[in-house]
Amino acid sequence: MIKKLHELKKMQTDQKLIEKGQLMARISRIEDEIMFTENKINTTSVQKHGAISDFAVLAIHKNTMKEHIVKLNNEKIVLQKQVESLVIEIVELQKQTEQYAYILKEQKDEAFRKVLYMEEEAASEYIQSKYISEQENF
Repeated sequence: MIKKLHELKKMQTDQKLIEKGQLMARISRIEDEIMFTENKINTTSVQKHGAISDFAVLAIHKNTMKEHIVKLNNEKIVLQKQVESLVIEIVELQKQTEQYAYILKEQKDEAFRKVLYMEEEAASEYIQSKYISEQENF
């Protein structure tokens, strides 16, 4: 039973680590998109001899990109909070896994000690019976 629990906790830990990796990949993609959008804001311009409305359109476009960056940053914050909570869950699962591993080790050690004790008893009985048979032969 303990072995099954140990395996379950290991599997849950692995699943959480995979989930954390997926969240970290999403955060990385968001950071890339933020950087790309900021670069577009800094490099977007109008033609030198364009109409006045071109500047208004450019300002609207830049404001839209800034709003997009704000939305991306908000999404990134949400994902980072999810990662933080996952890290806490992973640590807890790892603690439980280690506890079950320790219990399994103790059970194996106890079983080994029992086998050694039984072998010692058998050897002791053999020596006693041999000693008794030698005493009877004298």
